[in-house]
Amino acid sequence: MKKENRLKKNEEFQIVFQRGTSVANRQFVVYQVEKKAQKDVRIGLSVSKKIGNAVTRNRIKRLIREVLRDLIPELKQNYDLIIIARKPVAEMNQHEVKKSINHVLNRAKLIKRVRQMNKK
Repeated sequence: MKKENRLKKNEEFQIVFQRGTSVANRQFVVYQVEKKAQKDVRIGLSVSKKIGNAVTRNRIKRLIREVLRDLIPELKQNYDLIIIARKPVAEMNQHEVKKSINHVLNRAKLIKRVRQMNKK
């Protein structure tokens, strides 16, 4: 993800947690808060130690970033988001992660238009 699309500071995370709303499915929780003065979407990732060791957590974050790279242009742009991974993500592959993130972002009404997943 590009620098302007990242949430990094604890204060930024706390604002989203306190003022935002959340939507979830079995694999992910998405907290969102609208920022009218902001032109880009900013996304923070959270993967708990309960999910696995550092190798597993970093793999999950890489998968999520890869999926988001394609999705960012289609997201509503004046939002701060936090995506929290849940335990089932540890056993998922990239296609399953993509499908699940797409589902939870559609539920949160953050995607400008509904995407059709390519079925193979």
